[in-house]
Amino acid sequence: MNWTRALIGVAIAVPVIALLAYGLTTDPRDILSTRAGDEAAGFVLTTLDGTDTVRLADYAGDVVVVNFWASWCTECRYEHDDLSVAARLYEDRGVRFLGLLFKDSPAAGRGWIEEMGGQAYPALWDRDLRTAIDFGLRGVPETFVIDRDGRVAYHQIGVVNLNLLRAWLEPLALPVSTAPGPAPDGSGAIGEDR
Repeated sequence: MNWTRALIGVAIAVPVIALLAYGLTTDPRDILSTRAGDEAAGFVLTTLDGTDTVRLADYAGDVVVVNFWASWCTECRYEHDDLSVAARLYEDRGVRFLGLLFKDSPAAGRGWIEEMGGQAYPALWDRDLRTAIDFGLRGVPETFVIDRDGRVAYHQIGVVNLNLLRAWLEPLALPVSTAPGPAPDGSGAIGEDR
């Protein structure tokens, strides 16, 4: 037997075994994730069809809901309609929604959106998973609400619903604008000078 080969084998095996043993003792909940109050990591991503580039910085001054999802994610189906409804409800109140495709192909993502009946906000491809890493993503679905100052206001691991989105967005969204029309007492338009 060649002792040199045996020593080389042991020298390689010991660090690998030690690394695996360490991994088994680490709680995945201890992984650092972006939390409320943290500054949101910037990103530049392309839409699933590759026709447009979206930068988080383009939404400076707006509230941004960033939802990580995948076509293979069963739970993502449960929240999809509520995310689209909320995107429509808050569109005129300075809230923008972005869906970031995670560990999936653009073709699969486009097919899933079509199967789900469409989507009221842009779907972006996190091709190299850099954005997911920067946000400390633990899995999908996962949602981050970024306030007007670029800080994470809310973070949800798992499914969101319309009630939760409303609870988060009402304090952050612009007030509902009052369109000109009759005053409550019928005396004329709201805000009309007399």
